[in-house]
Amino acid sequence: MGGSAAISLSLLSLCPERKVKCYNEYFFNGYVFHTEEYGYGRKTYNNGVCIKGSSSSEFEVDYYGKLEKVVKLQYHSEQNRVFLFKCYWYDTTDRGIRVDPHYGLVEINSKARLRNANDVFVFAKQC
Repeated sequence: MGGSAAISLSLLSLCPERKVKCYNEYFFNGYVFHTEEYGYGRKTYNNGVCIKGSSSSEFEVDYYGKLEKVVKLQYHSEQNRVFLFKCYWYDTTDRGIRVDPHYGLVEINSKARLRNANDVFVFAKQC
């Protein structure tokens, strides 16, 4: 592991600063993400998130959700910060998702929210 990565990891282990900042939007990797509340009533906005699943088995599960908050955690300097998305997730079982066999488009049943989701935060870079 390189020197700068080791320094970052040691700073991250010290816990974030007590103040956090929340945002209505976040721009990353050519995409703009908006919170659901911010985008409500606008003609165009993107509040949907997808996390590509990875597993060692043949049954790989992708996760789909809507963005509720963008949270910035600061770790003792501006260079050491982490952006998190707080999302609510949809049930991706047969009841909550359908994939068009011809086009591969994913259709989410918005009434099939994932209940008892303990992991509501995800790194913004994962979306």
